[in-house]
Amino acid sequence: MTAIRPVFYVSDGTGITAETVGHSLLTQFSGFSFVTDRLSFVDDTDKAHAAAESIRAAGERYRIRPIVISSCVDSGLAKVLEESGALVLDVFEPFIGLLENELGAARHAKIGQAHGMVDFERYHRRINAMNFALSYDDGIAVNYDEADVVLVAVSRAGKTPTCIYLALHYGLRAANYPLTEEDLESDRLPPRLRPYRNKLFGLTIDPERLQQIRQERRPNSRYASAEVCRREVAAAELMFRMERIPTLSTTHTSIEEISSKVLGTLGLQREMF
Repeated sequence: MTAIRPVFYVSDGTGITAETVGHSLLTQFSGFSFVTDRLSFVDDTDKAHAAAESIRAAGERYRIRPIVISSCVDSGLAKVLEESGALVLDVFEPFIGLLENELGAARHAKIGQAHGMVDFERYHRRINAMNFALSYDDGIAVNYDEADVVLVAVSRAGKTPTCIYLALHYGLRAANYPLTEEDLESDRLPPRLRPYRNKLFGLTIDPERLQQIRQERRPNSRYASAEVCRREVAAAELMFRMERIPTLSTTHTSIEEISSKVLGTLGLQREMF
């Protein structure tokens, strides 16, 4: 039986840093079912006590010690979180002392500093990239001249969340194109995609997993049938091979890993936000 363990990502900001680091850590362990929750903007004592109470309640509900991965910079808030009885891991603590010694300077802990809009140009670039991803979602675009990358796959293979991640974390203008049944009748690229061959990256997925996802969206439909899922995945993979489009399976791959592979394969500049 898989062991259940409650995990909380706690931050004085958005919590993206804590969640990203925490997810990378938890993927190193198998045999557990991690029930996660993000507690954002815990930036004063009252909010820290409320967070600690939620964490303590989860420990009682699951009858096991929760795990807290925190990016709160205020040591006072960290102590309040420890009162929950959870294992509290500070994502910055292992590195601060080493950096202080190396730089010969003490850190200036400032709540929310990791998420501050220090560079307005970069901030607006990220927002524009996010708007681009939403505007060019699911083949809406007429052309992809301004796109940095175009993800190509059958419906529900992970295109949209990956595009949003690329936009938010790297400021990339990521579009996606869903392969239709008409597109899959040929083993060649759809005409709309041919001018952008050097921007294309294919995503594939195990047909059984695809059926599960589609079944949740449209139960007992032809769209979610095992036969349709197998046929579409096979046709898409054939197209990618024939056209020599770089491809990755999303079945057991995280969005972070997919994005890293896309960046490396297409030689895109990494500008982490």
